[in-house]
Amino acid sequence: MPKIKTRRSAAKRFKKTATGKIRRAKAYGSHLLSKKRRDRKRRLRNNDIISKVDRKKVEKLIPYL
Repeated sequence: MPKIKTRRSAAKRFKKTATGKIRRAKAYGSHLLSKKRRDRKRRLRNNDIISKVDRKKVEKLIPYL
């Protein structure tokens, strides 16, 4: 049985925590930042945990994460 290929685009976007949850970066925080307020940019710096519904989909994309 051959190994399952990892989707490289997904591997660059998601990281697994020590407890097994999957983290992702928040959207809208990379450019056009001059018009966004300071508190909004601070919130965008924090990572977010993906939901349980999406977790199984992501784990299929990244089997060896």
